[in-house]
Amino acid sequence: MMERMELMSIGDFARATGLTPKALRIYDDLRLLPPAEVDERTGYRFYAAEQLEQARLIAALRRVGMPLDRIRVALRLPAAAIAAELTSFWRQTEADVRSRRTQVSALVADLRSKESTMTTTRTPRTRAAHALGRGAREEQLDAVHFGTDLWAVADGFHGTPSVAEEFVRHLASEAQPIGVERWDALAAECAAGLPDDGRGSTFTAVALNGDIATIAHLGDSRAWLMRDGVLRQLTTDHTEVAALLEDGRLSEEEARLHPRRAVLNRALAAGLPTDPDVVGVTVQRGDRLVLTTDGVHALFPAERLGALLAADDADAAVAAVSNAVRDAGEPDNHAIVVIDVEG
Repeated sequence: MMERMELMSIGDFARATGLTPKALRIYDDLRLLPPAEVDERTGYRFYAAEQLEQARLIAALRRVGMPLDRIRVALRLPAAAIAAELTSFWRQTEADVRSRRTQVSALVADLRSKESTMTTTRTPRTRAAHALGRGAREEQLDAVHFGTDLWAVADGFHGTPSVAEEFVRHLASEAQPIGVERWDALAAECAAGLPDDGRGSTFTAVALNGDIATIAHLGDSRAWLMRDGVLRQLTTDHTEVAALLEDGRLSEEEARLHPRRAVLNRALAAGLPTDPDVVGVTVQRGDRLVLTTDGVHALFPAERLGALLAADDADAAVAAVSNAVRDAGEPDNHAIVVIDVEG
């Protein structure tokens, strides 16, 4: 047994590897990275300096989505064989994507051939409210578009002028309804010419046409639907970690603790794909549509946000969420739009 003074505490080891103490406990439970020693009395874990390289390798392989079982096999191999294993894994990942791309393209073409932009259903009356807060930030980089049948939130990042504000200005001049191809073009136009200085924005918009709410989404702002008291997230965050979680390559606990959980892989920004997700949702009387930037939903689990949004009307729901954000210290810019479908 090594002398305790030669070992690293779990906190020191976590800082040295870029992992978190909780992630290290998970990897211990999975027998992927057991500690060098465990205190029999306290259960406290200690690690050896010789384990640093292996821990950093595990972290790197998980970041690219390699499954735990495959990592367990790879760790028994020499470096050259691990490189070959990683290459094989990535080649298959790319092949899977190519196969799905072909199938998706065919399905999209078939569905669009049946698409009609006309609707015979009357667009329902709505009552909407919104709030926009600077929080503890020096600048307000979030923005809101608050229209009659079109609403949006956008979360700008890395300096002024705010890309989010520019996006909502573009949106305000758009003719309705906005088709899928136009959403693609609009995002590309807003991103065109942006300097490669890290500046950019997310956006999530909802357009109501008849009884169809079209959600256009790019980044990690979110759209939600509350129906019969149950809150459901309609969008998927465009982050590295969300993609790995959706594919089953990370557990929810790993995703929550991942050091790159906020890194976007799609946004209105130079060097990133700008193609938004565009989906349709049928709405009915009594539905509540909600748009939030991460200055809101990063503070609360979905259950808590659902409780706040259960207020009687849109104004009360916005007030409840805004007050809760302030009570939580409002560390970031924050924006929320609530749209009640009244019939």
